[in-house]
Amino acid sequence: MSATTIHVAVYGAAGRMGQAILRAMADQPGLQVSAALVRAGSDLSGRPLRDVHGSGAPDLEFASALDPDMPVDVLVDFSGAHAFDAALALAIERRAAFVSGTTGLSEVQRRALEQAAARIPVLWASNFSLGVALLMRLARSAAQALPSWDCEIVEMHHRQKLDAPSGTALSLGEAVAEGRGVALGDCAVHGRNGRTGERPTGEIGFHALRGGDVVGEHTLVFAGAGERIELSHRATDRDVFARGAVVAARWIAGQAPGLHSIDRILGEAD
Repeated sequence: MSATTIHVAVYGAAGRMGQAILRAMADQPGLQVSAALVRAGSDLSGRPLRDVHGSGAPDLEFASALDPDMPVDVLVDFSGAHAFDAALALAIERRAAFVSGTTGLSEVQRRALEQAAARIPVLWASNFSLGVALLMRLARSAAQALPSWDCEIVEMHHRQKLDAPSGTALSLGEAVAEGRGVALGDCAVHGRNGRTGERPTGEIGFHALRGGDVVGEHTLVFAGAGERIELSHRATDRDVFARGAVVAARWIAGQAPGLHSIDRILGEAD
């Protein structure tokens, strides 16, 4: 890695998150976009970044392949599960740190992440909002402190979202399960319908709402006898995720190979 500049390649640069990360990278001291990678055949391929993001954008063109002479310290991936394997392979090939917010990964892809961490620094998160990272920490602590309370997780996203529950909701569920020392797969319940009977102790319930242009809302409900705690996070601007990814890219550039957590970057930026 350069002593003064961290070179970042953005994989999935044509998508909403890829575009948001390119905007968030503007005027970041010590960070430089070295590549904006899009799929072959993309309408953006070959176009200057300045056509899309104005004169303040790097003097680069969107490209469908990484120039072998282009320096890359960190590869930031927000592509999609279909393109994830190629993104991870490229990071390994270039010995670049890997920051990914791609959700909907298969078990095979998750194992590939773990294996890659033996060779390069890896940070995967379902959500790069620093507020959500703190919510994960609070969820874990609350679950540990209140092991017998009922826990429900409610999330809402825009009507175009393809998966349910959201990756963030599942990560929150994992945090609750970790706090209780159980496996999420043994206690997760996804929605309820019909005559379900009395709620068993220890369930972690998930409920997904879809509508409008909601960027992302997540609420954890811990309900006990005569009292209830609700922990909520609401994102009103997609750029919060991009800013968190940029903080992660800056942080991970100095780390050793391994599987790192977004929890580690709390306190690194406002």
